[in-house]
Amino acid sequence: MWVATFYKFVSLPDFVELRSPILELCQAQNLRGTILLAEEGINGTIAGSKSAIDTILESLRRDLRFLDLTIKEAETESQMFDRMKVKLKKEIVTLGCPEVDPTQQVGTYVKPQDWNDIISDPEVTVIDVRNQFEVSIGSFKGAIDPQTASFRQFPDYVQSELNPTQHKKVAMFCTGGIRCEKASSYMLSQGFEEVYHLEGGILKYLEEVPPEDSLWQGECFVFDQRVAVTHGLNDGSYELCQACGHPLSQAEQTSPHYHPGVSCPYCVDELSE
Repeated sequence: MWVATFYKFVSLPDFVELRSPILELCQAQNLRGTILLAEEGINGTIAGSKSAIDTILESLRRDLRFLDLTIKEAETESQMFDRMKVKLKKEIVTLGCPEVDPTQQVGTYVKPQDWNDIISDPEVTVIDVRNQFEVSIGSFKGAIDPQTASFRQFPDYVQSELNPTQHKKVAMFCTGGIRCEKASSYMLSQGFEEVYHLEGGILKYLEEVPPEDSLWQGECFVFDQRVAVTHGLNDGSYELCQACGHPLSQAEQTSPHYHPGVSCPYCVDELSE
């Protein structure tokens, strides 16, 4: 079983018409997962056989707009999705700032092999742009957690906590790189001059950087039934609370408040006896 994540910011005025043929092809190949389509681009995670994934990616690339999709593939032990969905959205990643256009400007891409040097520079402010529950299970050493509940809150964090005249160099990272495309575009529009982001995101870093050279600490949350991955994109140790959706460590899974499908330490107080 293989899983592939892919995205691209590109003008898709015909995104509504693209939905049916993409869904039908994925279903014909027995793929499962979710693909988002919007006027600003495409964002997807699909799982199935290697040949089926190759078929859909080759089909997408026949549309020249998808020729250079950002793609990451990994082998996994089991199917992590229940069905195949292709959704139409206003944004493929929701920032809530329609004026932000990554096709016009984005920050400077940093290869995984060069990332350690960037974030080890004391003049660089390193920001994890993911949500707080994602940050809680793993992040880069010394990175700032904006403590956001959703990506929509990132602009508010920038406005209240960052200043272009004080934070001369900013480096950002996220799971697969897509949120940083928008985040870096937004920060450039707000006057920040040197904005870097990890190309391919944490997943590419964990895939390419050996554990002995890594500055990553913990595991990386992923939005599928694997829950989290480690170096080499191997399955992690976290489980998902089916009641509230919070990732649970092995220690939290032994908590007296954890009852599979009912409650966990994060939601037990919200439930009645």
